[in-house]
Amino acid sequence: DTLYVLSLDRMGRNYVEIQEQWRQITDVIKADIVVLDMEILDTRKGAHGLTGRFISDLVLQILAYVAQTEREKIRERQKQGIQAAKARGVRFGRLPLPLPENWEDICARFSAGEITRDQAVEESGMSKTTFATKYRKWGGGS
Repeated sequence: DTLYVLSLDRMGRNYVEIQEQWRQITDVIKADIVVLDMEILDTRKGAHGLTGRFISDLVLQILAYVAQTEREKIRERQKQGIQAAKARGVRFGRLPLPLPENWEDICARFSAGEITRDQAVEESGMSKTTFATKYRKWGGGS
């Protein structure tokens, strides 16, 4: 059996995972692996013999390490970009929906027990969760 993989980074998310998957497939399952975008990563015995397998394993170690380091750099750059954007005042996520015009009235009536939570939710046009969150911020109980 032979597993064909387009690229080494498709085998795992980090160095350890790639190594683990490689060993599981080659040592436990006893299948060969061919990484299509890296000819040297071909464990088929007929392709390169024992030396070829040894070289494949060495290259695997190096490339898996490089792949993980690159992912970590990308995450760090992303984190820095987000921090810089926040410092410039950029807001992330969906903009909050405006409260209905009769929000104060709905909350006051709900607090006084004049209407039920379901009635308050229906009148406000919000979901139960959104109503509860906004109501708490307004100053109401739970």
